[in-house]
Amino acid sequence: MHPNKSEGKNGGANIFSYRLGCIETTYPTCNILCKRMEYKTYIPAKQLSGLIRFYWSLEGVLPPDGTYIHRTLANHCPELIFHYGGTFREIRTNNSICSTFKTGIHGQTDTIRRFTSKNSCGIFGVMLQPYAVPILFGVSGKAIKNELVDLPLLLGQNGVDISERILQAKDNLSRKRILDKYLQTLLRIERKESPIIHTVHQITRAKGNVNIKNISQQACLSQRQYERRFKELTGFSPKSFSRLVRFKSLVDNYPKRDCSLSEIAYDFGYYDQSHFIQEFKQYSGYNPKAYFDGRAMEVFYSPKQ
Repeated sequence: MHPNKSEGKNGGANIFSYRLGCIETTYPTCNILCKRMEYKTYIPAKQLSGLIRFYWSLEGVLPPDGTYIHRTLANHCPELIFHYGGTFREIRTNNSICSTFKTGIHGQTDTIRRFTSKNSCGIFGVMLQPYAVPILFGVSGKAIKNELVDLPLLLGQNGVDISERILQAKDNLSRKRILDKYLQTLLRIERKESPIIHTVHQITRAKGNVNIKNISQQACLSQRQYERRFKELTGFSPKSFSRLVRFKSLVDNYPKRDCSLSEIAYDFGYYDQSHFIQEFKQYSGYNPKAYFDGRAMEVFYSPKQ
């Protein structure tokens, strides 16, 4: 739902504002000029740092007849999402519109989704580690992969209660404090998964460019055992997970806009330019040249012309 940005200090927020241009898509009513969208990140409590990468918020206002379209890209990390301002609905591939949750989990995904909102936007999110949902909520990564899971439906009355507290909070710092306390009550790290978690971090640090066989041996498991437990925890096979990490590392961290696609492919470990283009389009819906040239208008954190 958002970019990966460095967090602020002492629990504060970094602010990144983006001016959105006219959104050019096939959706019939979305060529509207959006006003400012403000994105912030917040550091979680120290006790949660192994399970939460960061909190984030996104706020914006549209003209009275405006429509905002947002495309979510493939992401190896699940997110908790709370829509406290405005309502997002999903645009399906046939351009039909369907309702989505007010509060829920956007599971780790290798697919693209598109959402629309009118009038205003207020979202508070929790970028979780790839393995956090099984540890916090007792639900396997496989179960939430590519799913939008309603939080009250998943957690029952606990989901209803935390949703109400977050939606009614006076501001985003209050939301952060509420979630810090709530999520700490859910901590139940299982020691048997620690070798898998260690290899998840290895893959992330290597930006997806790893030898899966070597990593499974480091976990002191057969490759079959390793891949089964890895998939239960993260939702993906180690190979698929590594591809997603590489894609996200490219989108989040690549600083250059004047280099060739061949240079990008080489820098991030793709076999060749053709392989890079194919995978980038699969995970984003955009040709990489269009994306880095500033033409990915449905992704507010993409490079802009």
